[in-house]
Amino acid sequence: MPNWRGVWLLLGICHLGSCQVPSVEKKLILTGSSTLAPLASELASAFESRFPDVRIDVQSGGSARGISDTRNGLADIGLVSRALKPTENDLIAHGIAQDGISLIVHKENPIATLSSHQIRQIYTGNINFWPATNHSTKQPITVIHKASGRSTQELFLAYFQLANRDIRPDIIIGENQHALKLVSSTPNALAYVSIGAAEFEATQGLPIRLLPIEGIDASVLTLKSQQFPLSRRLNLVTASTPVGLAKQFIEFSQSKEAHTLINKQFFIPIHGY
Repeated sequence: MPNWRGVWLLLGICHLGSCQVPSVEKKLILTGSSTLAPLASELASAFESRFPDVRIDVQSGGSARGISDTRNGLADIGLVSRALKPTENDLIAHGIAQDGISLIVHKENPIATLSSHQIRQIYTGNINFWPATNHSTKQPITVIHKASGRSTQELFLAYFQLANRDIRPDIIIGENQHALKLVSSTPNALAYVSIGAAEFEATQGLPIRLLPIEGIDASVLTLKSQQFPLSRRLNLVTASTPVGLAKQFIEFSQSKEAHTLINKQFFIPIHGY
């Protein structure tokens, strides 16, 4: 008996707009990074507008979930906001954008910068108060930390040479949006999040401010010029060489047409840039 499913999968490999998506492949499931999920949702909506019969389900949960779900066949594509590790070389990463990680404070917080030493001291519980200014007394720092399984947490700890067991947080969160909302409503809070997510929300009026690292402003501009020291690649990950609908979606996400959506999320396209 011929492998008709394989035949249909092969027929689905075509340039966008030049063929119909075969009926056997009308749904994709994407899971993983909360940094990448909002962009993936925008890309999915644009892709669905090309193919009205296609449905793309985007779920967050962290890069570790994206890796696990892809390996176990629970997701067609994993969302992973870091490079793959040597232990993950069974998977294939398809880069679509560049991002960075920034510390954020409330817009009204007078602190202008923190040294790497101060950041380590704050997150390990050795500094507990913001310094007093001419207009205030010492205020306790609300330390916000990411949950395990989040690539933002892994990269933050690695960059500042911290061990997760030594962190003394007041609040542990998962999603970037949770950290952004907490900092915007908690004047004494400190958190670290995606630069893209933070810049996007700041332009929408959220009262937050991005702190520099090593004297370099946290922004799309310093990321694009490769000056900002804490950067990472945003990847779509597959368990094997993608075919059919998954291949089409990845190619679309890497195309020039996707650049507008990537730029709107304050990320940097890495294809055709």
